[in-house]
Amino acid sequence: MADETIGIVGAGIVGLATGREIALRRPGTRVVVLEKEREVAVHQTGHNSGVVHAGIYYKPGSLKARLCTKGMAMIREYCQERNLPYDECGKLVVAVTDDEVPRMEALHANALENGVPGARRISAGEIREIEPYAMGRAAIHSPRTAITDYTAIAQSFAKDIEESGGEVRLGFPVTRVTRLTGGGIEVASGAETLKVDRLVLCAGLHSDSVAQLAEDGSDPRIVPFRGEYMTVAQEKAHMVRGLIYPVPDPRYPFLGVHFTRRVNGEVEVGPNAVLALSREGYRLTDIDLRELGRIAAFPGIWHLARQHWRTGIKEMRGSLSVRSYMKAAKAYVPDIDASDVVRGGAGVRAQALGRDGSLVDDFAIHRVGAVTAVRNAPSPAATSSMAIAEHIVGTVFDSAAAT
Repeated sequence: MADETIGIVGAGIVGLATGREIALRRPGTRVVVLEKEREVAVHQTGHNSGVVHAGIYYKPGSLKARLCTKGMAMIREYCQERNLPYDECGKLVVAVTDDEVPRMEALHANALENGVPGARRISAGEIREIEPYAMGRAAIHSPRTAITDYTAIAQSFAKDIEESGGEVRLGFPVTRVTRLTGGGIEVASGAETLKVDRLVLCAGLHSDSVAQLAEDGSDPRIVPFRGEYMTVAQEKAHMVRGLIYPVPDPRYPFLGVHFTRRVNGEVEVGPNAVLALSREGYRLTDIDLRELGRIAAFPGIWHLARQHWRTGIKEMRGSLSVRSYMKAAKAYVPDIDASDVVRGGAGVRAQALGRDGSLVDDFAIHRVGAVTAVRNAPSPAATSSMAIAEHIVGTVFDSAAAT
């Protein structure tokens, strides 16, 4: 249908990629991206590690696996076309103990099934050839894993939208969503309103609350977890050439402190994962009492706490003590210890959680009528953003998905 207006809530990288996809691929459709902040990419996108993932970890056949592999190629091509930073520095996923080797082997088989380009198993000696200061029994080498600047990509997406006749409306916190009797949707920010024909929700840390405004239900809920980083002293930054990751614990696939080189030349260690006391709680002192009450009233958080309280205590200990934080990291690069790092930045992960305490792992995108909601888009959402956008647009304009 020509001359439609599509509203998109959220100017993070997924929302902007979606707006760009519609603006470029659906001529005659007006795109308006609505963002509560005064800039784009302020939250999860702007606090991202910058890693372009190759698809090693994700369950074969899942949306994550399919869209990550495709999205990596799309981001790479886009960065090359726009002269944006993109460095294929490569990644090692290192088994530091004999007990971790079988899990690493299973992960390698997973990577091959997902079509991760160039992924191969390497020996302890080969680890040192790639990362001279790293230690381990064996590793997976992913040579095409890269680093980039996702804020710069998001800003470029916003420019693409505007140059295609769309709009990125900043300072527009959505306070009300009303389905109109005659068709269409009214989106309000205080007294200011906008009428759209269809609405896409890409609200990240606020995805559940915005979805509830649109009568999309309350499950899953978002619980914010802060991930804190350490920055390696400049005189030791040369000890990490690319990315050095642990073999993940299958119970907590998003946990595990690792070494990450950034496009600006810095090297970070992290992140950990501790419960944030605010949806945008980038510091320990950022406390939102209303948010804490909301979390405490949600049964899922108590189920999660009962199941994983030991891990929670361990992560909190690392948050409070640099020495404790670096204890695990030293197993991978022994020459970098607590005296070689300073506290760096932090991000907040929008963790979708079921009422039974289960962690929602895969991307969750669904449509009810004229509203399409992205209910869960954790890592590798930035890597996958252009592929996610294609998937969302297919869902938005699929008449069979209207229920």
